[in-house]
Amino acid sequence: MTATMYSETEAVVVPKRSGRGRRRDATPRRPGLLKFGYWWWALPGIVLVIAIHYVATSIGGFFAFTNWSGIGTFEWIGLENFTKIFADPTQIGALGNTLFLAFASVILSNIAGLALALGLNRGLKSRYVLRVLFFMPVVLSPLAVSYVWKFIFDFNGPINVFLRAIGLDEFAKAWVADPTWAIWTILIVIVWQNTGFAMVIYMAGLAAVPVEIEEAAAIDGANLWQRFWHVTLPSIRPAVAIATTLGLVNGLRVFDQIMALTGGGPAGATETLATQVYKESFALGNFGYGAALALLLTVIILVFAIIQQRVANPRTEEA
Repeated sequence: MTATMYSETEAVVVPKRSGRGRRRDATPRRPGLLKFGYWWWALPGIVLVIAIHYVATSIGGFFAFTNWSGIGTFEWIGLENFTKIFADPTQIGALGNTLFLAFASVILSNIAGLALALGLNRGLKSRYVLRVLFFMPVVLSPLAVSYVWKFIFDFNGPINVFLRAIGLDEFAKAWVADPTWAIWTILIVIVWQNTGFAMVIYMAGLAAVPVEIEEAAAIDGANLWQRFWHVTLPSIRPAVAIATTLGLVNGLRVFDQIMALTGGGPAGATETLATQVYKESFALGNFGYGAALALLLTVIILVFAIIQQRVANPRTEEA
C-alpha cells in the first residue's frame, strides 16, 4: 500500500515530462569578448585619454632631447637642452617664480578658503548668497579677471586714486610695472580667484563632520581653537589633501594671469616655466628647448603632487 501511495503522489506532484516538451538547458556563455563587451562604452574615452595625455606627452618628451625648431628635421642632442636650462639665469628665475607662486597661492587660498567655509558653515541667513558671491570668481575667465585687475593696479587705477585721496601719494605706483611688486599683484589675483574653489571643498568636508563630536568637546571644556585643531581639522583631512593638491598643481602651471597682467615682465621679474614654454616654443621657434622646459615642469608637478599626497594622507599601519 505504501508503494502504491508513493507512486500516486509522485504522479500528481511531480509529473513526468515527455521527451517532446523537455526544455533544453541553457549553455553557459563563453568568457572573452562578451565579457569585455560591458566595457565597450568606455573605450572612446580611454582612447582619447591615452592619445591626448600619454601619447602626446611622450612625443613632447621625445622632442625635449632634440633641437627641433617646430618644422623640418631635427637632431638628437641628449641632455643639452636641460644643461642650457640650469645654466640660464632667466630659467632659474622662472623656476623660482613658479615655486613661489605655487606655494604662496596654495597657503593663502587654502587658509582663506577654510576660514570662509568655517564661517559660512554656521546658521547664517545669508550664507547661501555669500557662498555664491565667494565662489563666483572661480567660474570667471582667468583672462577676463586678469584684465579687470590690471585696470585696478594701473597707475591711474582705483588703488592709486584711493591712495592719493587719503594723502598717501608717495605710495602710489605702477604696480604691474614695478619689478618688486609685479609678482605680488599676480599672487593677489591667483589667490582671489582660487579661494572660492578651496572654500567649496572645505564646506563639503565640514558637512561630513558630526555635530555631536564638537558638542561633546565643548562640554568637556575645549575652547574654539582646541575644537578646531583636535576635532574639526583631523576630520576634514581628505578635503585638505584635495584642496592643497589641486591648488599646488594649478599654481605650478599658472599662465593666463601672467600673460594678461605683465606678459612676464618687467625685465623677466614675473616669468614662470609655463610662460617660458610658450615663448621658447611658439615665439622663438625653439620647440625642442620648450619641450624640455615643459617636461621639467611636468616632472616638478608630479613630484610635488606625490609628496603632498603622502604628507596629507599618511598610510595607517594595520595592527
